[in-house]
Amino acid sequence: MNPLARTLYAVVGQAARAAAALTPDGSGKLRRTLRARRGLRARWTGWARDHRDASRPLLWMHAPSVGEGLQARPVLELARRERPDLQLAYSFYSPSAERFGRGLDVDVADYLPFDTGGDAAALLDALKPKALVFSKLDVWPVLAAEAARRRVKLGLVSATLAEGSSRRGGLAGGLLREAYARLDLVGAISEQDAERLVALGVRPDRVRVTGDTRYDQVWRRAESADRASALLAPLARERSGGRFTLVAGSTWPADERVLLEAWQTMRRQDARARLVVAPHEPTPAHLAPIEEWARAQRATLARLSAVEEGSASGDVDVVLVDRVGVLGDLYAIGDAAFVGGGFHDAGLHSVLEPAAFALPVVFGPQHTDSRDAGLLLAAGGASTVATPRTLAELLRRWRTSETLLQRSGESARQVVRDGLGADVRAWTLVQELLG
Repeated sequence: MNPLARTLYAVVGQAARAAAALTPDGSGKLRRTLRARRGLRARWTGWARDHRDASRPLLWMHAPSVGEGLQARPVLELARRERPDLQLAYSFYSPSAERFGRGLDVDVADYLPFDTGGDAAALLDALKPKALVFSKLDVWPVLAAEAARRRVKLGLVSATLAEGSSRRGGLAGGLLREAYARLDLVGAISEQDAERLVALGVRPDRVRVTGDTRYDQVWRRAESADRASALLAPLARERSGGRFTLVAGSTWPADERVLLEAWQTMRRQDARARLVVAPHEPTPAHLAPIEEWARAQRATLARLSAVEEGSASGDVDVVLVDRVGVLGDLYAIGDAAFVGGGFHDAGLHSVLEPAAFALPVVFGPQHTDSRDAGLLLAAGGASTVATPRTLAELLRRWRTSETLLQRSGESARQVVRDGLGADVRAWTLVQELLG
């Protein structure tokens, strides 16, 4: 990192720390991101003072959000099972990952401080990790430098870098190149990712292709789904009279504009068809327009929380998911899946979760940065649409052809099956780092 970039980066980090101390309470994501870091250094060092066992090695894994956390979890599960002598620390960045992080079987989980020298040094000196492993891509320059100075082994698992990533050039590339060069071992998802990571600064002799641990994660979740649970039983096909059910996951308003218009056509063809909608952010402001749309269509609607409580039936035209953390199970009651993000700049969300349940998948045109979407399209397990009309036509064909529906679903599931084993390969890499 050149001196000017280093200085600017340090200034931004300190400004973020100051903002965390001064930001008033609020429900916005930025405010929650800042507020969560109040007293954060003290929380980490306090845990280390009271619970860090110096006789046991510690593995620290970092994943910024839930998606990266899903890639880290299979490795942490193997670490817990195969190395009971280890202490496990897990850090995350986004408020959306707080609930996920707290649910992991680790010794400590909390937010990662902003990337400043003081906070990085304090955490490393308190935790004394044997290895620090990042999930997917985010490697923090100051934290990596301070860890390398303390001879902490650095790794990256399920590593991927999109062809058009902004990290590959300009200011971002200059800031990050040294950080990636410090990595001791990298497990890339594919050969193409490995090549792009080398171009980003990773040393060629430190990269190997280990695959994507999310495949193992979603496969196990699909295999263990309990259709008799309080969540799924009220929505089961038997309880809904065998209704054709489309599960729309992680949708944004831009996705819903296309989806809901297509669903109006679907309802004219089959008044019994059922739509399960799980907005990416189930806030009141996001849920209300969907409820208004259902009223205008004279479609019966129930919120998932009411169905779970027993105050509403799951045999309705629209089930509106009003909480997070359950989408990966709800695909179990679907016939097909619409995955959000394909009509939104945030990017496509996980297409692997429905594929693991053998559901054919459809999404919008903004999917080119998703390797998984490309694999599903090539295998015949997914389709992409650009308009409500093309989506309505695809849904009609799925609904009227059981053979097409099953063939597409099995093709999707086979893509996931072909990717299994990445968790063991990633864990092998982490064991090398641990020594």
